[in-house]
Amino acid sequence: MCTHNSCRSILSEALFNHLAPAGFLAVSSGSHPSGRVNPRALQTLAAAGIATAGLNSKASDAFAQNPPDIVITVCDNAAGEACPLYFGTALKAHWGLVDPSALTGSEAEIQTAFDQCLAKIAERLQAFFALPLATLKGAELSIELDRIGRL
Repeated sequence: MCTHNSCRSILSEALFNHLAPAGFLAVSSGSHPSGRVNPRALQTLAAAGIATAGLNSKASDAFAQNPPDIVITVCDNAAGEACPLYFGTALKAHWGLVDPSALTGSEAEIQTAFDQCLAKIAERLQAFFALPLATLKGAELSIELDRIGRL
């Protein structure tokens, strides 16, 4: 989850689903969705060979009837954003990411920021999938999610 569900959460959703073993599915949402996916996020995913079909910006209430087991926020508090409110009983973690879509600079510098964001997401997801997810539950899983968010 993120504020606008147009860049960081979209990159995370797509990469999670690209790397995930069978039975895992990520969906993204935002507390104040922009209603559009950032075009450079889509370009960055496509350049990395990651499917972009079906990615769309949506509000968190889209999942009210099917709440997630784990909610990971990727908003960057240091940038002054308010992290969205999220589902009550789900395990929660914060994996803050600098918003590459908010950066200014040359085309090359902006693209580098998108690539670095995707690389950071990949690092964290690889750590997540390396966990013994079949046996790790509750507080232990929460501790590991928090640890991964500090990578």
